[in-house]
Amino acid sequence: FYLSDTLDTLRSRIHQKTGTSPGFQHLQIYSSNVCLFEIPPEYNEDTKLGYFSLEHGMKVHCLDLDPHSGSKGGQYENTSLVKKYRMSDEDYDNRKGTLRDWERQKKEKDASFTLRKHAKEHQELMEAKRQAKLGLELPKGFEYDENGKPIRVEEEEVASSSAVAAKTTIEDTIIITERGIKVGLRCEVQPGGRRGRVAFVGTVSEIDNNSWVGVVFDEPVGKTDGTKSGKQYFDSPGKKFWWFY
Repeated sequence: FYLSDTLDTLRSRIHQKTGTSPGFQHLQIYSSNVCLFEIPPEYNEDTKLGYFSLEHGMKVHCLDLDPHSGSKGGQYENTSLVKKYRMSDEDYDNRKGTLRDWERQKKEKDASFTLRKHAKEHQELMEAKRQAKLGLELPKGFEYDENGKPIRVEEEEVASSSAVAAKTTIEDTIIITERGIKVGLRCEVQPGGRRGRVAFVGTVSEIDNNSWVGVVFDEPVGKTDGTKSGKQYFDSPGKKFWWFY
């Protein structure tokens, strides 16, 4: 502001920034946390700011006197005052084009399909493409196709299923540890950009002996309520807020 600006100019700027109408602005001019001037709404709006002997570093505080003001109650900043829409689990289950609908379609084509498996394979493919772009050796299980693009190749089956399970558990544990995944951290699960927090890290004997990460979602986009085969692993705000990865 310039000292030649009028009080009306100052009030108009405050109105633009806060939504408080000039007719309800009670201004206070501070210097080093000491109030030097009180300027009520009815003060002459043509008064120059220089009249108040303003100096660099002073601040103007506006008190909103409007009893029906939205900005006074924090309605423009406090998101907790905004009514949230929550879709029922039944409505979400019937909706087309959602992550759950996409997963159902995949399972119809491949009964072994899981989101965890898909996410793991997608991440591995992206890493293979990254290494190919850098001219590095492709990861195990990938090779170049006739067009020079990395593709997945079927690996030989391991003779002992118990050995496979043990190897997977160790690898999963290493991945979880290296990525710093631990209970309480915020996270985003792909595909779908579903956000929530990590609520469990460990084995889930009802599924298998591998290492699993349990996530409580902010919205009902999971599959359970924190239980697996009747065993409670963590409290959930409702049905289908939970899932294991």
